Amino acid sequence: MSDHHHPTEADVQRVTDLLSREEFRWFHARSDLAGARTFLITAAMIVAVMAVAAAWPNPLTVLLACVLLGNRMLGLAVLMHDAGHGGLFRSRALNRLVGRWICGPLVFSDLDGYARKHTRHHQSAGSPDDPDLSNYVHYAVTRDSFRRKILRDLTLQTGVKTILGTWSVLGWPARGRIVLAQAALLALVAVLGHPWLYLLWLGSFLTSYMLIARLRQAAEHAVVPDLSDPDPRKHTRTTLASWWERLTLAPNYVNFHLEHHLLPAVPPHKLRRLHLLLAERGFYGEGVDIAPGYRDVVSRLTVAPSATR
Repeated sequence: MSDHHHPTEADVQRVTDLLSREEFRWFHARSDLAGARTFLITAAMIVAVMAVAAAWPNPLTVLLACVLLGNRMLGLAVLMHDAGHGGLFRSRALNRLVGRWICGPLVFSDLDGYARKHTRHHQSAGSPDDPDLSNYVHYAVTRDSFRRKILRDLTLQTGVKTILGTWSVLGWPARGRIVLAQAALLALVAVLGHPWLYLLWLGSFLTSYMLIARLRQAAEHAVVPDLSDPDPRKHTRTTLASWWERLTLAPNYVNFHLEHHLLPAVPPHKLRRLHLLLAERGFYGEGVDIAPGYRDVVSRLTVAPSATR
């Protein structure tokens, strides 16, 4: 697993021309304390949501918990992603420990396999060789097609397919970590007297998480100015998320995706500040897609049937 995935030299040069040497070093400096804080906030929110559902079990709290847990699961996946880049913690050992044994397995994923594929995504974004291209190349779609995608996400179809697909490509060390993490979570809630909370966790993964992950992927690269242009400003989008969108759709600064493609080694908690600085210095310019929110992004994902080929 590589700790750093780099954009092209030209991409780096465009950004570094606007940053002083000291600023460049500051943005790339990683912190175990900051990483621990980000991880613990995500974990605390998961505990709080489950605690509320356990204390007041009713359809409304369960539905709300399902949405919030789906968001925090994406938060865990994002932290696994950041650990794969070596940016969550300064310590390589901590990145591997938290990403490989906690964040990844809790969302039925594997840090090592993900990092290998994700490396190719960063190297090939803006080209037909991007391994993630199928997640967003077909947008915009008809409204009926988009509704069918949402229905598949919310009726377990996407989730079951995802788990089976992941299981089929993983070796037993990775499978074992997933089994261990899921068993530990089940044992914990059972010991606390609420074993049904594991069904809430699993159900949230199979439904709300699938929809939230779909919207996240589409927001990052779908219906952008030019998906085949190697310049990240053309093939990647940043979305300016509101507080409620961060709570439901965009955890752990994942919405600052253009900045991440420009300088992948920058720790997640510094991406917003990088965005503001680059915007202040005129880096984005005309034609760069900075979406004002996820509602705006979703509106671009669908077209009337007559507009499709």
